[in-house]
Amino acid sequence: MHGYDFALILGFLALVLLPAPWLGRFFYRVMEGQRTWLSPVLGPLERGCYRLSGVHEHSEHSWQRYLLALLAFNLVGFLLLFAVLLLQGVLPLNPQGLPGQEWTLAFNTAVSFVTNTNWQAYSGEASLSYLSQMVGLTVQNFVSAATGIAVLVALCRGIARRSASSVGNFWVDMTRATLYGLLPLSIALALFLVWQGVPQTFAQYVGAHTLQGADQVIPLGPAASQIAIKQLGTNGGGFFGVNSAHPFENPTAWANLFEMAAILLIPAALVFTFGHYVKDLRQSRAIIACMLVLLSVGFATSLWAELQPNPALASAQIEQTAPLEGKESRLGTTASVLWATATTAASNGSVNAMHDSLNPLSGMVALANMMVGEVIFGGVGAGLYGMLLNVLIAVFLAGLMIGRTPEYLGKKLQAREVQLLVATLLVMPVAVLVLAAIASVLPAAVASVSNPGPHGFSQLLYAYTSAGANNGSAFGGFTANTPLHNLLLSLGMLIGRFGYIIPVLALAGSLAAKKTVAQGSDSFPTHGPLFVTLLTVTILLVGGLTFLPTLALGPIAEHLSMGF
Repeated sequence: MHGYDFALILGFLALVLLPAPWLGRFFYRVMEGQRTWLSPVLGPLERGCYRLSGVHEHSEHSWQRYLLALLAFNLVGFLLLFAVLLLQGVLPLNPQGLPGQEWTLAFNTAVSFVTNTNWQAYSGEASLSYLSQMVGLTVQNFVSAATGIAVLVALCRGIARRSASSVGNFWVDMTRATLYGLLPLSIALALFLVWQGVPQTFAQYVGAHTLQGADQVIPLGPAASQIAIKQLGTNGGGFFGVNSAHPFENPTAWANLFEMAAILLIPAALVFTFGHYVKDLRQSRAIIACMLVLLSVGFATSLWAELQPNPALASAQIEQTAPLEGKESRLGTTASVLWATATTAASNGSVNAMHDSLNPLSGMVALANMMVGEVIFGGVGAGLYGMLLNVLIAVFLAGLMIGRTPEYLGKKLQAREVQLLVATLLVMPVAVLVLAAIASVLPAAVASVSNPGPHGFSQLLYAYTSAGANNGSAFGGFTANTPLHNLLLSLGMLIGRFGYIIPVLALAGSLAAKKTVAQGSDSFPTHGPLFVTLLTVTILLVGGLTFLPTLALGPIAEHLSMGF
């Protein structure tokens, strides 16, 4: 490693962590309708949105009504995006004359972007018109991220409120998250990316004659605007097929750094938003410490693995160098590994290197980051409400160990809350293990695997883990665009998204209705090093006991077979 590598790591951490407390407080004030420095500009626009849509700003919903509004909004968004993708060939802003997508692919794409997964079984520049990219995908990038923030805020209110029958107003929460949070940050990042050389144009693709005498088509389009929100909203869907490995999506070292930091910026900030809701920032510091420990262990393991020479390459000239297969030489190993760790620790899924070429241990870290439920920062909103589920499970386990009724911040966890927590523990096993098991015994599904042995199993496992975790990254050797995989992966994405949202909102309603009991000296503290350790162990044990056998069949077996 060189000085540049250390500077990159420090710069990444600084861009993620330094703004987080301020941005977290900003999101809290925005979501609670308090005045911010953007209120004079965006306040009239916000109120105009409510008048046009008939929303009463100060009317709140029970958790059931909140959930129904969320499901209805997402269903309408899915139907509109599905229609746009099917009818793309007859819609405007299609200078290349691209036809509509085949129906199972359109269904998969619509589910993918509505669930904030952004799994792409197609190449963007070869398959989608400018209208589909903007009106379809980019819009869903905003509203799916805003939906995650809304669910998180409802859970925060449930924990913080006393004897309340409501958890907020979904329409108001989604509007504020988009208007004050996601939109201004995306505009700023998009302008920065345009400055760095990312295209933002409606011009047709450009033809070129190469030095070798071949004709080449250079794709263009309104890329910067989609790339900004795909990173900030932890969406990850690339404008171009190879995502942020493409020089038009990620043209410079500065673009690479800011795009990478944008993945974790809002998830880190929302940890502090939670602290403001419960009026105890010590809780935020404990949670973010756990996230940083897990992120650091994963990154260190991946970086060590990627810096090792491949023992299968016996040549003396190659033996002492780290392999660059699947990586952009202009970015290098450290930038590739840091991005791979961040994008799978969050439910982002964008890539600046090909994960199919990762060392087996690096691939295992990427899989493990997703298998624990995308809680190591995780998606916008979704990561923290997933982490809070683990916090409540850790508190429950602590209560069992000390013989007390478990409680968190004055709210007792009783039978209903424990039942809802258990329901969330089934989401990832069903979405990943059950669906992957079905795919692994169907010849039409197995035909999509391009490698024999453990790596081939890892390709299939990675695809269904990515879908269930709403991540969207993939091992590129896996042929995903088949009717069977399109439908099975869509089911996995729906389970991974709404299998958490429904019990989380029910949990929010149940906790909001409870009275807060005074915390005494015998209450288990949830903000110190002991609890951080317990929380970390809980996350690793739940994920490890569930998925270790599959990891042993895939990346672990592949690593051992390489002769390290």
